[in-house]
This record gives sequence, structure tokens and C-alpha cells, in this order.
Amino acid sequence: MPNYDYRCENCGFEQEIFQRISEDAITTCPNCGNETFHRVVTGGAGVLYKGEGWYVTDYSKKSSGGKDAATPSTPKPEPKSAPPPTPAGPKS
Repeated sequence: MPNYDYRCENCGFEQEIFQRISEDAITTCPNCGNETFHRVVTGGAGVLYKGEGWYVTDYSKKSSGGKDAATPSTPKPEPKSAPPPTPAGPKS
């Protein structure tokens, strides 16, 4: 069930109300009693994803098996290649 923001046009009272989508909008202001209480259109929180399937609001710890977001990964040094083989000279 979503939360809806309401504002009274008469007294300016604002309230966030938890109600079902199928319920009718509340029109009577609980502060002044006038029929000027309306839903306010807001952007909402939405769903934000970050990285490997973690939500922005989630956190991970090393003990949970997830990657630690605070520790930057350092690139591993590449192994040095072996020197090219020297050509074999004639056997004496």
C-alpha cells in the first residue's frame, strides 16, 4: 500500500497518509475540517539499483559474502613476461 501526501488548500496543513490504491481520496482536512484536502503529486522514491543487484538503500558487510563498498578494488600487477629465448648457436 502506498503513502500519499495530502495538503489542505485552506489552512496549508500537510500530512502523509498510508492507504490502499483502491480507496477514495480523503477530502476533509483533519486540521480545519474543510473539504479542501487534496492529494499532492510527488516524485516518489522509485527504485534505484547500484552495481551488482544491490539497492541503494542496502548495505553489505564482509561477513555477508557481499563486496565491501568502502574498499576500492586495486588492480593486480601483471606478471612479467619471460625474456625471449636466445638462439642456439652451433654445437662444438
